[in-house]
Amino acid sequence: MNQSLPPSSLWHPYAQMLTSPTAPTVVGGEGARFHLQGGETLIDATCSWWCMIHGYGHPRLVKAIKDQADTLCHVMLGGLSHEPAQRLADTLVRITPAGLNHVFFSDSGSVGMEVAMKMAVQYQVQRGQPEKHRMLSLMGAYHGDTTGCMAVCDPEEGMHALFAGFLPRHHFAPAPRAGYHATREAIDTDIAALRATLERCHTETAALLMEPMLQAAGGLNMTSPAYVRAARELCDEFDILLIFDEVATGFGRTGKLFAAEHAGVTPDIMVLSKGLTGGYLGHAATLATSSVFAAFLSDDPGRAFMHGPTFMGNPLACRVALESLAVFEEEAYLDKIAGLNTILREELQEDGDLIGNSRIADVRVLGATAVIEVHDDADLDGAQAFARSRGVWLRPFGRWLYTMPAYVTTHDEMRRITGVMKDWFATTSSSH
Repeated sequence: MNQSLPPSSLWHPYAQMLTSPTAPTVVGGEGARFHLQGGETLIDATCSWWCMIHGYGHPRLVKAIKDQADTLCHVMLGGLSHEPAQRLADTLVRITPAGLNHVFFSDSGSVGMEVAMKMAVQYQVQRGQPEKHRMLSLMGAYHGDTTGCMAVCDPEEGMHALFAGFLPRHHFAPAPRAGYHATREAIDTDIAALRATLERCHTETAALLMEPMLQAAGGLNMTSPAYVRAARELCDEFDILLIFDEVATGFGRTGKLFAAEHAGVTPDIMVLSKGLTGGYLGHAATLATSSVFAAFLSDDPGRAFMHGPTFMGNPLACRVALESLAVFEEEAYLDKIAGLNTILREELQEDGDLIGNSRIADVRVLGATAVIEVHDDADLDGAQAFARSRGVWLRPFGRWLYTMPAYVTTHDEMRRITGVMKDWFATTSSSH
């Protein structure tokens, strides 16, 4: 063993292992809080990369996993089926935008997006358009860290520039800049830019990929519903599929059950993960319309969709997903999200000190999501340690200090989170 290397056997994500401090060890949690070894308790303002929507230790979700484990932990979906997978597929068809009638399971959001892209390309090939083999993505996009997904993430400000020579080449349209309540003129500018891109590349484009309403890890950019509606119309006009990546936005994050509902449109393909299981197990679903599904139906076995993750439709994941959705509906989670949204707007978006701070570029709120964007990412150096010292777990990235809390976060906890975010700028103002 090279004694000059740090002794860690556990390799953490997005971390320089030579210089990163030792990660705190989580030993449990309940509600919006988790407990660290040594007795420290933190309010999780990021709900564990946006997936723990019911918080930690939810008794119904824990029981669902235990009950399913007594019956069937796993079986392959190759040539077999099981009741939790069928029930979850039926439930997703019921609650998603009308027309998404077919569900293909996988085990993570990135893989769900890979499935969507493969599905789109094979769909075009089987319609006699093999030249439509590239994707059109948006600048500012983040769709995951697998190879296919890296290739459709923002190639300039994204985190994958190192792999540029390795990745397949796709097309990119300018990121929409008009916010949720933007003027018609601003929206028209964004739509014109998307149209111009499609005019150049539609003959070789299989699908447009979009995080509807909210670009998440690409900068928490918020989009006008009118832009999303226009994207649907343009995809129809130029004969390409529309894929919605709702891995981060699905299950209430934007204030609607699915972000697509803000615009009142149905994509051809939709990808779900993160909140699908309430964060309790890894799982994803790629939904398609009947028109897409029909392109794979044939007497020719070679026209079948050739993809099959080992753990797709895992019974434990399906069972806890069903319980997560039941809790969401039975306990009126959209009302909970509306309450959190009110606090986020009052405490952050309407705060005069934040709005007038020269270091802050923008403050944005949508659903149970809020972000303070700074001009210089150095202005967030130390923010994570500052928040932890005040009992809150925040994990800023780049120029963005954000919160995407669990929906069970109490109003007092939510105000504590926003208070810490504001205090960071108030406390550090004297040093800038």
